[in-house]
Amino acid sequence: MKRPLFSIRMQASINGKHLSGAERLSVADDLERLAAGMVKRALGHMRGRAEKIQLTIEEVETGQIDTGVLPDLHTYLVDDYHHGRRAATAILVKSGVTPVAIARAMDAMASGAAPDGRSMRGAMLIDSKNGNRLEPDKARGVRVSRMDLTEQARHELILGLQALGLDNDHVREALVLAAKVITAPGIVAELCWSDDPDYTAGYVASVQQGYMRFPHLKPLGDERGGRAFFLASGEHDLSELMDYLQSKPLLFDRIGRLYRAKPWSEDL
Repeated sequence: MKRPLFSIRMQASINGKHLSGAERLSVADDLERLAAGMVKRALGHMRGRAEKIQLTIEEVETGQIDTGVLPDLHTYLVDDYHHGRRAATAILVKSGVTPVAIARAMDAMASGAAPDGRSMRGAMLIDSKNGNRLEPDKARGVRVSRMDLTEQARHELILGLQALGLDNDHVREALVLAAKVITAPGIVAELCWSDDPDYTAGYVASVQQGYMRFPHLKPLGDERGGRAFFLASGEHDLSELMDYLQSKPLLFDRIGRLYRAKPWSEDL
């Protein structure tokens, strides 16, 4: 009989603003260790010490959990964030997103996609053709939850990323999140760059092309970032999509191929 799993989630804030988050699926024996690590992370964040930390732990029914494989990881070297955004645009166009929709997403992320000009707590949902924003809550957006790696897959991923000099929380967590996003119904692609001021990397992800990472998608020191999920144009079942992203448990038991970094080229 399989051991039950629990979803453990952390959200931390400072001055009323989102500061940090973390997400794992775990057996009961590991919950205390994971909770302590999440609290430590919130208290030692580069943008300040959390003033409010919320931990949520819920048992997940074993029969609800699906398994999957992580997308292949590619790293493309670019000169600066301008170059990175041009490259990301080219990839998104190949994935079926129009230049208008890409420009609207990038402008919102660069200027602060929330109504108050700050970064959103979750992701934007954007029509891949006309660029219209579809998320019901423009401040919160859509938060992706209840996804993780099996211990064997985590071990393999860590070893593979260490060989590439990429093993850190940013890369591991973003790869797992993107893996769930691109399996969601109606999703064409994802664009993301971090709101951490000293982390300039970001990525584009899609089922067809995998997880394509760029070291520069925003200026150093900029605290604005976020995620844009591009939806197939037409009828959108937002209820089904948001339920999948926020509630469907997904455990990745296999990793994709991890490629060494190479310079970006339009011919790729």
